[in-house]
Amino acid sequence: MAGQTSTAPAGVAARRPPEPDRRRGAARAQLLPYWLVLPTLLYVVAFFAWPMVQAFGLAFLGEDGGPTLEHVRTMVGDVQFTSALTFTLLLLVVILPVQFAVALTMALLVNNTRLRARGLFLYIYALPLAVSELAAGIVWFAIFTQQGYLNSVLERVGLIDVPFIWLDYRAPEQLLLAVVLAEVWRATSFVMIILVAGLQGIPRDYLEAAEVFGAGLLTRVRRVILPMLKPSIQVALIFRTILAFQVFATVIALTGRGATVLTAEAYRWQTDVRDPNVAAAYAGLILLLSIVSTAVILRLTRTPPEQRMV
Repeated sequence: MAGQTSTAPAGVAARRPPEPDRRRGAARAQLLPYWLVLPTLLYVVAFFAWPMVQAFGLAFLGEDGGPTLEHVRTMVGDVQFTSALTFTLLLLVVILPVQFAVALTMALLVNNTRLRARGLFLYIYALPLAVSELAAGIVWFAIFTQQGYLNSVLERVGLIDVPFIWLDYRAPEQLLLAVVLAEVWRATSFVMIILVAGLQGIPRDYLEAAEVFGAGLLTRVRRVILPMLKPSIQVALIFRTILAFQVFATVIALTGRGATVLTAEAYRWQTDVRDPNVAAAYAGLILLLSIVSTAVILRLTRTPPEQRMV
């Protein structure tokens, strides 16, 4: 036994790459994620970051090339500024909770394995994703117009004698309701798909254990599903908040100039007034509101690991 020599370690050592090669291989493996992210980063810089810098340059640089707040003051002093900001924020406040509640209900229904027709429900729910924002506005205008589908149905069943003016510019709350309904119909499927993806990542064992211990549906949703769904909720709320600040075509198609939003005012200053500086100021305000809203959502929906990191 003492006289025997083992050649296995020597063979293994002979097959190992030299130390410098191993170090270079480890360094390349560490850099691989950054190389994979690089194309996306270049795309974001070229088509988002650099145009954003140029927009801020238009908003805060004067004709002499020096910094100025004149364009921002013009924006704030615009007769439509307060109305546009108020209507945009009202849309956000109303749409976000309504759409999340509807999307969560739809996602729970689609994710229910006991429902045989859940594939059909998913197909029906996803149909509005194929409709553009402008087309959705035109469809809902055809519903709400004075001679539209809604008044025709109400007249046939005898609920009204004369057509009701749903899109009345003298009643901002009716215009707000019409835009909210159109946006909820159009974009709820987007939120639902994100929530469905999150629901499918929740282990079935947790839900079955909660059901065994007598937890009802609402208790399971509140105690199990929502806490484990927080990452998906973050993504869904952030995307929907950003899209709510960018609502444009639906408002124009439904209300004309009866109601206005920040994006519509940016478009008006760019195309009608021919003042790109004030239009850039509006764009900068929309960006600022989106960033602040995203920070608030991330703060309110932090997961326990994220809370421990702070």
